[in-house]
Amino acid sequence: MKKRTYLCIDMKSFYASVECAERDLNPFETNLVVSDVTRGKNALCLAISPKMKALGIKNRCRISDIPAVVEYIAAKPRMQLYVDYAADIYQIYLDYFSSSDIYVYSIDESFIDVTDYLSLYETDGIGLAKTLMNEIALRLMIPSTAGVGTNLYLAKVALDITAKHAGDHIGYLDEESYRRELWDHRPITDFWQIARGTAGRLMRYGITTMRGVANAPEDFLYGIFGINAELLIDHAWGREPCLISDIKNYRSRTRSVSFSQILPRDYSFDGARTVMNEMIYNGCLEMMRRHVITKNIWIGVGYSGFDGAMSKGSVRIGNASSLYSKISGPVLSLYDRTAVRDSKIRRLAISFNNVCDENCGGYDLFTDWHSADREKAREKAALEIAEKFGKNALLRGTNYLEGATQRERNGMIGGHRAGYDDERRKG
Repeated sequence: MKKRTYLCIDMKSFYASVECAERDLNPFETNLVVSDVTRGKNALCLAISPKMKALGIKNRCRISDIPAVVEYIAAKPRMQLYVDYAADIYQIYLDYFSSSDIYVYSIDESFIDVTDYLSLYETDGIGLAKTLMNEIALRLMIPSTAGVGTNLYLAKVALDITAKHAGDHIGYLDEESYRRELWDHRPITDFWQIARGTAGRLMRYGITTMRGVANAPEDFLYGIFGINAELLIDHAWGREPCLISDIKNYRSRTRSVSFSQILPRDYSFDGARTVMNEMIYNGCLEMMRRHVITKNIWIGVGYSGFDGAMSKGSVRIGNASSLYSKISGPVLSLYDRTAVRDSKIRRLAISFNNVCDENCGGYDLFTDWHSADREKAREKAALEIAEKFGKNALLRGTNYLEGATQRERNGMIGGHRAGYDDERRKG
């Protein structure tokens, strides 16, 4: 089999570095946080500059966690600006590679299969990584790190672990060096796709390193993790058969339309019910936009002061639909049964599960077809208006109730402030 070379490139403190670039500042010499400080001292910092990380401040901290003696620039989140920079970075990749060899893993991180380009550019993986990193820094003033590996997994681990200790911010791993250098590395959660839950289950049996996983009997691991043990075993040995083409050709067997949000403050039962109603309507519009319907809806309600604890429930409606009039009643009744009335609510989630094409829907004998068709036509008109004039061009009365969040969220990207109207300092 042909030996392959992959790059995994990550932008350092991406949001903070973008804000520094916009101000012509060096992120390694500037204290800057990306946070909406108007939300108070508990406001979350989406990113902090590398210089602040060097002071020992954690990246996903809150404003209150920053020592009072540290002076810093506070930049409001501008998600659209970060999306624009990510697109510019992707364009740099396209200057060198085909899109079929690039997989965007997140807004600030990408995998690239450079196997067939090394001879073209007369270099190796590390040299090509340096070229890309220099291009990004020169054109956009964004610092980056890179992992180079003989498969996707090793490239990612080289980025996450090895590159941190390299003077040029580039790590390299093949299967041999992986086993030699990282088999005894701790904590095991530093390795890609080893979550705390997996580490905890391994810990019960005295396994704390990848060497321990590799040396454990396979039947034993399959007994603990089931089919997921196959991936764990492969990664313990530094193996990964998956190619970028496999990722791009993958199609999920299950489909859903899902939304979640952290509320801006503690909400009462009734206040959160208003927001849940908005989420139902927004979900129905999104299903209509995608031309899908559902009969299975799941909700989750999280509370202030409870670490990860949620009340959960699901409901099944008679006939699959995307109509708010068919879905809202059963889901709001589910909320009434699920949410704890005397607890302060801080998180809400809803998922319209097992969606299918709208043409597979049907009505029962009691359905008013004309009313259903009128509602569908009305909501499609609302979608057309939103696409042409913006999501807030046409709103429902519930969007103006106290505590409603949809108007504000319509101006967000990924749940964070988009900053569409902010003036960019750089052209």
